[in-house]
This record gives sequence, structure tokens and C-alpha cells, in this order.
Amino acid sequence: MWLFFLFVAVPIVEIGLFIQVGGFLGLWTTLAIVVLTALVGTALMRAQGMAALQKLQTSIESGGNPADPIANGAFILIAGLLLLTPGFFTDTVGLLLLIPRIRQSLIRTVAAQLKARATVYASSGFETRTQYASDTVLEGDFEVAEDNLNSKPGNSGWTRPEE
Repeated sequence: MWLFFLFVAVPIVEIGLFIQVGGFLGLWTTLAIVVLTALVGTALMRAQGMAALQKLQTSIESGGNPADPIANGAFILIAGLLLLTPGFFTDTVGLLLLIPRIRQSLIRTVAAQLKARATVYASSGFETRTQYASDTVLEGDFEVAEDNLNSKPGNSGWTRPEE
């Protein structure tokens, strides 16, 4: 539902802003601002994207966690897409995403939301453990039931009939 709202609300906001800014500054000035923000945003995105790629390579080479550089790169890509989309609202959001502090704050918020919704299943040969986002580990005991060695296997397709 929120995606539908986003696809309806953003164009309405953009049209309203174009009308207001165009009425105040005029058509050609408004169009020049839109083109200029796309060019400046693309240059900023390229520079920050290359820096994020360099951090990712450094992180991988040193054996570190590449999650932060990947998240930064993803937000820089989103910022670039927003800056290339004509409009004042999308340009503003795109430029805000290029500010490292805002990006880090968003990454922390998204990571906290993902952690709160995550469920991790871990399994080994002898046990299966479920770990929820609250780091609560559910443990249990089990025992292996002895098979009745005197019974004949059935014809389930998983067993070979005895000859």
C-alpha cells in the first residue's frame, strides 16, 4: 500500500512544486535549475560512488565486513536515480542522500528495522536452533528413539524391500 501511495504522492508533489517554482521564477529558469541539479548530482554521485567502491574493495581485501560499503553504495545509487528524475522533491531527497551523515543515519535505521524483523535458523548435524532478533536462543533436549530392528521395512520408496 505504501508503494502505491509513493507512486501517486511523489508525482503530485512534483507537479505542485513545478507550478509554484515555475510561477515564481519562470519557465526557463525552472528548467535550467532542474537540469543543473541533475548535472551536479550526477557528478557528486560519481565521486561518492567511486569512494564507496574503493572502501568496498579495501574492506574485502582486509577481510572486513563489506555490509557498510555496500549499503552506502546502494544509497548513493538511489540518490543518483532520484537526481536524474526531473523534479525538485526528488532532487532534494537525492541530494540529502549524498550527505554522509544522513546516509549513515538511514543505514542504522534500516539495519535496526531489519534486525527487529529477522529470524535466524542455524542447523548442525545434531541440533537445530532458532535465534530471533532479540538474541533469545531457544534450547531444547532430544533423545534418539531406538528403531525396532525386528520389523520389516515397508514399501515407501525410501527403503529397499528385503529379499
